[in-house]
This record gives sequence, C-alpha cells and structure tokens, in this order.
Amino acid sequence: MISTQIKILVVEDEHTARKGLCKLIESMGEKYQIVGEASDGKKALDLILSLKPDIIFTDIKMPYMDGIALIKAVSNLDIKVNFVITSAYEEFDFAKQAIALGVFDYLVKPLTYTEVEDILLRLETNMHGLNGRDITKGKLYEDYPNAHPMIKKALNIIEDGYALNINQEELAERLGMTREYFSYLFRKEIGQTFSKFLRAYRISIATKMLLTNEIDKKEIPYHVGFSDEKYFFKVFKEITGLTVTEFLRKNI
Repeated sequence: MISTQIKILVVEDEHTARKGLCKLIESMGEKYQIVGEASDGKKALDLILSLKPDIIFTDIKMPYMDGIALIKAVSNLDIKVNFVITSAYEEFDFAKQAIALGVFDYLVKPLTYTEVEDILLRLETNMHGLNGRDITKGKLYEDYPNAHPMIKKALNIIEDGYALNINQEELAERLGMTREYFSYLFRKEIGQTFSKFLRAYRISIATKMLLTNEIDKKEIPYHVGFSDEKYFFKVFKEITGLTVTEFLRKNI
C-alpha cells in the first residue's frame, strides 16, 4: 500500500467549482493533500514555484493567464508536474491543445467522483512506476481512446450504472445534450446505437458473472439491468449465439 502523500493544486476561477473539487479530492483519503488553490494561472504559477505540487487540476478559460498559457509556462521552466484539464464541453478545442502539450488527461465538467478517483489512481500508478491493473481495473472508455470526450463520459456512466434503468433521453440530458444529437454522436463514435451497445455490454457482464459463484445465476438478469428474465435469455442468445445453458456447458 502506497502511503506517500500526493500534493495537489487546484486552479479554477469559479469559486464554487474550485471548492467542490477540493472537497471531492479530500474525501478520497489523507494521501491526497490539497496544498493550494488559485483562481487564475498567474497566481497558480507562483504557487507551483513555491509548493512544488505533484498534480495540478486546472481549468482552461481563466483571467490574467489561462490554462494553456500556464501549462506552457511550467513546461518552459522545466518543472515536472502532472496536469489534468477540467474543461467545459464547448472548450474542447482548447482541451485538445492541452493534450498536445503533454497533459496527463482531461475531465469534462461536471466532474464525478468516479472520474476524479480514476484519474488520481492512474496518476499514482504512473508516479510510482506500478502496474495500473494492480491498482484499478481498466475503464470502458479505454476501449475507445479516440472517442469524443462526452461519449467517454457516457461510457463512464454506463459502466457505473449498467444495472440501473439507463435510458438515452435521461443520459443525454445529464450530459447537457439533446437526445437527437447524443444519439447521432454515440453511433458515430462507437459504431452502433446506444440501445444495442447497452444490451451487449450488459450481456458481457452477465457472461462474467455466470462463470463465478458470487451471485445466484437466477439473479444475474436483474443484476445486469434486465427486469424480465425471458427477455434476458432472448438477448443473451442474440448476442452470444448460445443459450445460457449452452454457454455454461461450453465454458465450465
């Protein structure tokens, strides 16, 4: 277990968002230490020089010195630090510039606990030279590295909530998009419709559950988001080409 404290600086001009992110990070354990906050890049640069943080979460659009200028300034000073961009959807072009400058990753607002936790675990992995699979499981969005950031966010939601009643309209609203645009973007980036992808993902989880004894096999349909057992069996056969009985006979 890694016990070394990780020093984090949060740079965000919106007070509520800045305090919210600090509180979120602090809730993840004492090893993540918020060493400073800044409302613009100019103040952040001064803090970076004095505090020497390990990780910097920074917004892009800020007064005096924006996030891109801050990243460039730190790079020019040859300071070794991990940047994570926090960007609004409409600022994605700026986020792409930051990625080109070598930032670790970006998160699209509004931020979720799962996303921030995943970023911190992966950063911790990189910083300590460990195998990431020993610390955290691979994320669904990693199967689609070139997908639009809003679709990656949708994949995170699917991965966390596949057992719940997820529907396209509510997911689009949660992401601040129209249902029509979300449907178009999801199919363009993933290669299939949202409903087909969700069914296939649920069945992939079900196949893993069937091969363990952790859950009663009769309960598996409900654990992967199906409310009707007969419909689960029908979809299972469509996706795998096998009945559940045939699948078990072949794999056990």
